[in-house]
Amino acid sequence: MPFNRPNLSDLISRAAADLESRLPGVAASLRRSVSATLARVHAGVTHGLYGYLDWLAKQIMPDTAEAEHLGRWASVWGISRKVAVAATGSITVTGTAGAVVPAGTLLQRADAAEYTTDAEATFATTTATIAVTASLAGADGNAVTGVSLSLVSPISGVQSQATIDSPGITGGTDTEDDDSLRSRLVARIRTPPHGGSDLDYHAWALEVAGVTRSWVYPQHLGLGTVGITFVCDDLDPVIPDAATVLAVQAHIDEVRPVTAQVTVFAPVAAPLDLTIRLTPNTTTVQAAVEAELADLLSREAEPAGTILVSHLREAISLAAGETDHALISPVADVTHTTGQIATLGTITWQA
Repeated sequence: MPFNRPNLSDLISRAAADLESRLPGVAASLRRSVSATLARVHAGVTHGLYGYLDWLAKQIMPDTAEAEHLGRWASVWGISRKVAVAATGSITVTGTAGAVVPAGTLLQRADAAEYTTDAEATFATTTATIAVTASLAGADGNAVTGVSLSLVSPISGVQSQATIDSPGITGGTDTEDDDSLRSRLVARIRTPPHGGSDLDYHAWALEVAGVTRSWVYPQHLGLGTVGITFVCDDLDPVIPDAATVLAVQAHIDEVRPVTAQVTVFAPVAAPLDLTIRLTPNTTTVQAAVEAELADLLSREAEPAGTILVSHLREAISLAAGETDHALISPVADVTHTTGQIATLGTITWQA
C-alpha cells in the first residue's frame, strides 16, 4: 500500500488535536492562542522533514536520482557525466605586415563572451587567419560566421576588429544535464554490454560530448566492419564537424573489440524547406512553429529515413498561438537516400 504524504493543513490539524487531547482546557484551534502557534510551528517542521524524506527516497533509485546522487549512481555503472567543451574556430584579423598577435591574446564578442588565440601569428600580408578558443567551455561560446570580435587590449599594427571565419566558432557544448545522464544510465542498466553489439556502439558514441543521437550499421563495408553516424542536436547545425567525428572515432577505437574495423562518419544534411500559410502570421507564432518543427526532426529524422507530411502538419498545429494553417509544401512524405538526414531548411510564410 503506498504511503500518502500528509499536506501542511492536515499536519496542523493533527498537531492541534494532539495538544488538545493531552492538555485539558487548551484550545489549540483558536487562531491567536499560544497552543495554536505551537501546533503550526510543529506542523511546519514536520512538513519540512516529510519533504526531505520524499526527496531522499527519490535519490535511492537511479531512475529518479538527481545531480550529485545521480552522478554517484552513474559512476557505479562506469558512466561519467559529459563535461562542457569549449568552442573553437578561426578569425581573420587585419593589420600591417610584420605585426604580431601573441598567443593567448584576448578578444571579446559584443555580449562580452571572450576568446583567446591559440598560437602566435605574424602578419605576412595585411590579413592573418588565427585559431581561437572560447575562454569558457559551453554552448554560449559558439558563434556564426561573420560575427565581429574586438581586441580587449590594443596591439600595435593590428586593427581592433576581427571577423569570425566560416564555418564559425563551433563545437562548444554544455555540461551534460541530469535528463541526458539519467537516460544513458537507465540504458546501461537495461542493456548491459554484449561484447560489441550494435547497442554497445550506440552507447559508446553517446559518451562523447555533444553527441545526442547515433545510428550503427553492422557490416557497413563488409564482414568485420561497423559504420557509425551521429548528430549533435544541441548544436547548430546538428551535423557534426570533422573534429567531433574524429573525437568519436578515437573514443570508439579505445573501447571497441580488437577485431572490429569501425568507420565513423557524419550524415549528409538534407534541408527540408517548407511553405506554410499561417494564421495568425506573426513573428511569435512563426517562432513557435519553427520550434515545434525542429523538435519533430530531432525525434524522427534519421539517415535514409522518411518525414511524414502528416507529422509536419501535426507539429505546426501544436505550436502555441496557431489557430489555422495550410502546409503548401511539401505535399507528400519526404524520403531521404542512404546517408542523408533531414534538417530544418528555409520556411516560407504566407498570410
